[in-house]
Amino acid sequence: MDLTDIQAAVGLRTPIRHQLFIDGRFVDAASGETLATLNPHDNSPIADVAMAGVADVDHAVAAARRVFPTWSRMAAADRGRILLRLADLIEANTEELARLESLDTGHPIRDSRALDVPRTAACYRYFGGMADKFQGETIPVEAGFLNYTLREPVGVVGQVVPWNFPLMFTSWKMAPALAAGNTIVMKPAEITPLSSLKIAELMAEAGMPPGVVNILPGLGRIAGQYIAEHPAIAKVAFTGSTATGRRVVEASAGNLKKVQLELGGKGPNIVFDDANLAAAVNGSAWAIFHNQGQACIAGSRLMLHERIADEFLERFTALARSIRLGNPLDAATEMGPLTSIQHRDRVLSYVDVAREEGGEVLAGGRPPDEESLARGCYVEPTIVKAKTPRDRIAQEEVFGPFVTVLTFRDDAEALAIANGTDYGLGSGLWTANLQRAHVFARELQAGMVWINSYKRVNPGSPFGGVGQSGYGREMGYDAMREYTQVKSVWVNVDAKIPPWYPR
Repeated sequence: MDLTDIQAAVGLRTPIRHQLFIDGRFVDAASGETLATLNPHDNSPIADVAMAGVADVDHAVAAARRVFPTWSRMAAADRGRILLRLADLIEANTEELARLESLDTGHPIRDSRALDVPRTAACYRYFGGMADKFQGETIPVEAGFLNYTLREPVGVVGQVVPWNFPLMFTSWKMAPALAAGNTIVMKPAEITPLSSLKIAELMAEAGMPPGVVNILPGLGRIAGQYIAEHPAIAKVAFTGSTATGRRVVEASAGNLKKVQLELGGKGPNIVFDDANLAAAVNGSAWAIFHNQGQACIAGSRLMLHERIADEFLERFTALARSIRLGNPLDAATEMGPLTSIQHRDRVLSYVDVAREEGGEVLAGGRPPDEESLARGCYVEPTIVKAKTPRDRIAQEEVFGPFVTVLTFRDDAEALAIANGTDYGLGSGLWTANLQRAHVFARELQAGMVWINSYKRVNPGSPFGGVGQSGYGREMGYDAMREYTQVKSVWVNVDAKIPPWYPR
């Protein structure tokens, strides 16, 4: 099937974009190189997408540098209006974007429609409104002086995003950067670039000036590495694995650019014996099985008080086995495929690791039996009971529909286990004890804590981690601070300054 046939088969009204977006135009890579992006439902090719190289990054950076003075000095309200128009266009194209995202990533269409597209629009709308409301301060200093601060954009920003939520991450990364007046060179993951390129098209329609945003699908080791190294890029924001994050930091040292990292996680999801079990069971399934567990904030360590562990697991296992796997474009599908065959094999390898360490597989741990799913990247919802909290499956990020079960006796042991990894991104607890909830919120070593819920996000709430989960924050006022620098201005109004060298 060619692109037109695929477009018609999945109900897309407009062409599938498959070129780089540089300086307001879709263009081929300078090298002519392409890479097939595949449908993870059956691993059939969707499109051959242009792969950016060093020359393309240079071209994009030059465009972003050229337009930066104009964009950064544009009235903030005018920048905001463009982002608000973009949010409206995203909502007007909900079905198109949802189908494209599900086709490319394996997200169930019900998730793409109800979560991915609305969250993307909401984030652009939030920062569209923020653009003319983010302000400096006046500071009380010595008599006779006026001291005030200016919040200025950092310049050309490089952004590298992963394959698990490509549509939503365009807004998390680009919306605050654009609202603050920066220009952008973004590299989406090479295996899921299609929704990012569609957003570039909608940005042009919304009135974004050429060169302000440049979208370059490409390999991490080539385009991503060069973005991190580029001497004309003032900041790099990266979401992905902790190992790659370390390489980004090393590559950024050449011009001491600002670095923002949102990395891995091994989220503890703690269920106490006084929890509402029905809510905790359903919330814990959402925490790990939504998006096939491909989320850095997934509740991948399910920690159960020993008094309720058996009852909880009976209910939780039954729920996991009932989740409907299938074609992500089918509205009845509750869990789709993992995003690539390589990642599916990696997730399944942890089932072998678990057995080698003495763990017990309570559910899943294999691809589904259905013949219709055999060619895809599917893994059944998997529940594994670890032997100890130090097992690899309790310490390493699996990044799939794979939850590690641990038990604890009391609050002290629960806190020790929860904080017993190098990661510190998301965490959650289920309890009716208000005092315990606040104590754990204070003591958990994590950037986010959910109480009697899990995996809630909002454009106004800061998102990020500590430790090996990275530094810096997405969303909210904190994100605007990440994309600006402070200038302090001193004005002598009527200060009486005696001469320091009197003559």
